[in-house]
Amino acid sequence: MAAGTIRYWAAAKAAAGTAEEPYAAVTLAEALDGVRERHPGELTRVLQRCSFLIDGNPVGTRGHETVRLAEGGTVEVLPPFAGG
Repeated sequence: MAAGTIRYWAAAKAAAGTAEEPYAAVTLAEALDGVRERHPGELTRVLQRCSFLIDGNPVGTRGHETVRLAEGGTVEVLPPFAGG
């Protein structure tokens, strides 16, 4: 099990009520399951529209259960942004 930080941006930050929090998980899917348990409601809905960066690398269309997390890593939770 790896420990690291989840960072929330924009609507995800507002829904979580925090800018960041720790994770303890092996995969992105496990980390997001923990997020959903801690923050039921609006954040769960926001996560459905988010993209994710793991240590600066986009997850893209990979299955979250296949994305392994590193000790001391960072998961960035990025909701859709207006503009460009």
